Amino acid sequence: MDETDPAANVERLLRELTPQALGIVARRFEDFSAAEDAVQEALIAAHAQWTTNPLPKHPLGWLVAVACRRMTDHIRSEVARRNRETDTYLDGPAVLAPDIYRVAIDEPDDTLLLLFMCCHPSLSTASAIALTLRAVGGLTTAEIASAFLVPASTMGQRISRAKETIKASNPPFRTPDESERASRLSAVLRVLYLIFNEGYAASSGSLVHRVDLSGEAIRLARKTHRLLPNNGEVAGLLALMLLTDARRSARAGKSGELIPLDEQDRSLWNQDLIREGKALVESSLRQGAVGEYSLQAAIAALHDEAPGTDETDWPQIHALYQVLYRISPSPMVALNRAIALAMADTPQAGLKELETLDSDPQLRHSHRLDAARAHLLERAGQIEAAITLYQAAAARTSNLPERNYLILRAAKLRSHVN
Repeated sequence: MDETDPAANVERLLRELTPQALGIVARRFEDFSAAEDAVQEALIAAHAQWTTNPLPKHPLGWLVAVACRRMTDHIRSEVARRNRETDTYLDGPAVLAPDIYRVAIDEPDDTLLLLFMCCHPSLSTASAIALTLRAVGGLTTAEIASAFLVPASTMGQRISRAKETIKASNPPFRTPDESERASRLSAVLRVLYLIFNEGYAASSGSLVHRVDLSGEAIRLARKTHRLLPNNGEVAGLLALMLLTDARRSARAGKSGELIPLDEQDRSLWNQDLIREGKALVESSLRQGAVGEYSLQAAIAALHDEAPGTDETDWPQIHALYQVLYRISPSPMVALNRAIALAMADTPQAGLKELETLDSDPQLRHSHRLDAARAHLLERAGQIEAAITLYQAAAARTSNLPERNYLILRAAKLRSHVN
């Protein structure tokens, strides 16, 4: 560990250990909500002590021990409230054995179990994301609220309701069997995909990307892939994340300004991630049935292996978007398909296809359709129309670097016209 920033190192360590500690405590006491609260208290204590003192010999065991003490206190409080004598019970699993640190180290990692629990079918996507980031990702309620631009109190209520839903469902705390994994896997992958997207391309705020979110999504996707190494869509999602994240260093300038794909310095792209991602794509495509994440990863691989925009295999990308739209139709896939068509054929062909999206309710109030149309109008030489739509798109986006880019693009075109 780098000793130059002890506080940052401790925060990274705690984020890594959080799901492991929570898994152990929740499995022992079979109370997810109370265990989550106890682990959060242990994390606060650990942060206060570990940033000013040497780390304990077994950090995970330390967290588990403190959380178990909190759970014991919680049980005693409940017992007192109900006016029962449970001394015998309290001498049971809640008592900390002398080798508690070693026991914690030797127990299985329940991170994936927690992830599947957080993606409970009765939870909304927003609640599943929030609970995943809190329980599995180790983010605080305030951090999650900040990422999604809602008050901390609102996010806290959302997480509390999600935990109550989990508690009411009383799911057994054990590794899900094959049928349970299959029934929840699509929700797990969707949650990880949405977390990554929000991190890589923040929908609002002053940052181009949120590395804490995208990095956490990649970490959890890696764990999911280790659990299900022969699942093509799991491999495809991890590949998509790696191939996309490989461009992150080139996506923002020194002042945090947005740099679009066709203007990026591709020498800054992370070649190790590209190689790993391409290998996963190949593995995913060999699994048989091709899904939406595998197709998106194949598209990302074509972008990453091209030396520049003009050398990109746009006909192949357009063909892949055609397949993707057939198996997973969405407005964003249709929009990207139109852009790929414009690059493979003519801007006019892409603009004609974009007309089919004008009435789409998901894109009607989004900046993305205006921005895409402005880009294609610029390529078609219709500068005045492009300027108008760049300005319209800028007025609709909540992400400051993206807004600044669109405004600057319109200003540059205006200066050329004048």
